Amino acid sequence: MIKFKILIPVFNDWESLNVLLNKIDNEVSSIKATFSILIVNDASTIRMPSNFTNYKNIESVIVLNMKKNQGVNKTNASGIIYLSKNPDFDYLILMDADGEDRPEELQKLIKKTLETKTVSIVAKRVKRSEPLLFQILYKLHKLLTFIFTGKNMNFGHYSCLTKKDFITLASKKDLWCNFSGTVKKYIKVLDNINSIRGLRYAGQSKVPIFKLMIHSFCIIAVFKFEVLLRSIIFFLAMFLFYKEFPVATIFFQSILLIFTLTIFLISKRSNMEELTGSVNNIKDLINIHTRRL
Repeated sequence: MIKFKILIPVFNDWESLNVLLNKIDNEVSSIKATFSILIVNDASTIRMPSNFTNYKNIESVIVLNMKKNQGVNKTNASGIIYLSKNPDFDYLILMDADGEDRPEELQKLIKKTLETKTVSIVAKRVKRSEPLLFQILYKLHKLLTFIFTGKNMNFGHYSCLTKKDFITLASKKDLWCNFSGTVKKYIKVLDNINSIRGLRYAGQSKVPIFKLMIHSFCIIAVFKFEVLLRSIIFFLAMFLFYKEFPVATIFFQSILLIFTLTIFLISKRSNMEELTGSVNNIKDLINIHTRRL
């Protein structure tokens, strides 16, 4: 029988995780496959509650506790590296714990996966639920990414990877910098499903705008040499306007130079040694559910 592994990072949001696991258990009930879950606890400061229920359709739920907090991208990468040591599954699904990656779309994601068999599927965002300011910044991020990399980045972590693509990603240092950028760069053939960004099950997002900007730059940094090439072309093209607009030309060239240097600085986050060494940040493993036969 086909085996799916679901990787879910969590930091303190145990209430949302509990809701999510019950929804996943319900959504996979009619699918002829086995499902197991790896939760990567990113050194939560709130203790995991003991009221998680017994699941009827999920084979097992394992919690991988980390020693120190790393952030969601590195937590996902750590989970991928851990699973790469013993990939006992056919497909890996990644989703966030807060409900914004809607479990209601799991059946659609899995159906598409089983139809294509050898192609990884990403959840393409077609509708978002965030405030207007966030949506404006998101569109700006997509535009900036397309201008400097030529890539249309319209997905996040929510995806279903084939084992072949999963193993490929686990061998790339860029995974430590950004997941979606690495997927776009190294997996040449991708398919997608339309996805609506869901509402959080509990609380409000506490990610500051500055961190969202860094996240955007991390995606772009995966393609740093494409950025460099396009920046050189834009820089030289600006000289065409120097005679009529000398001050504006120098200003925009300076902004372009600062942007490019920033991208190369952030690209240093791509680190194979830190990626493979992330297993040393594992504190322990806890089995919180095993389905009884």
